[in-house]
Amino acid sequence: MPKFAANLTMLFTELPFMQRFEAAAKAGFKGVEYLFPYPFEKKELAAALRANGLEQVLHNLPAGDWDKGERGIACHPDRTGEFAEGIGVAINYATVLGCPQVNCLVGKVPAGVDRDAAHKTVVANLRLAARELEAAGLRLLVEPINTFDIPGFFLTRTDQALALIDEVGSANMRVQYDIYHAQRMEGELGNTLSKNLARIGHIQLADNPGRGEPGTGEINYPWLFRHIDSLGYDGWIGCEYKPRATTIEGLGWRHALTQQQ
Repeated sequence: MPKFAANLTMLFTELPFMQRFEAAAKAGFKGVEYLFPYPFEKKELAAALRANGLEQVLHNLPAGDWDKGERGIACHPDRTGEFAEGIGVAINYATVLGCPQVNCLVGKVPAGVDRDAAHKTVVANLRLAARELEAAGLRLLVEPINTFDIPGFFLTRTDQALALIDEVGSANMRVQYDIYHAQRMEGELGNTLSKNLARIGHIQLADNPGRGEPGTGEINYPWLFRHIDSLGYDGWIGCEYKPRATTIEGLGWRHALTQQQ
């Protein structure tokens, strides 16, 4: 059975953030992920993980001003200094939290910047991030995002992410494969996972349409979970979806999966 991590940005949102760790543990999760740890004290987060027997499995590099609609700055030529500073901040948090992987949201191409300039900036920034994270014993991920939810996002498909990793030239990079985003942009979930599993460092899930819990949309998750198991994937699968009601009420898919084992 896959290892599922609760995405605390999306799940248990009826609770204040710091209370979500306990809620995730009580719901049977052993790992957690969330977008950004930076609004909170490192020691406070680490204490919440320890108190609830949880592993921190993923968080993102700083991604600009999220509340103003920014979704990453790695493709912004005029903000390379800010990106570089964010690497150090991310390493500091990940080290304290025992988080082995950090994801880079590369961002939306800024107005007035041509794609070639954005591409060169991404490659240079990722080379720096991969090198510094590797020195700290951490892995760098990059995540394709669908353009329906985030128009203008620079990185949108699995093959594009793999080509980008090849160009960066670091063995310390993997794809963060979000099933929901991949379904919207390219489909071919089973074949893509089979072909590229060795280059996938983390998986996330949600159903489509609506980004709901598994079983609410078109993706055949029972088959897909069996397929992922058959491939020998031993990493985490982050539950990054919007529950239709409460998080607990929306966990029927996981209970059903457990009964099938």
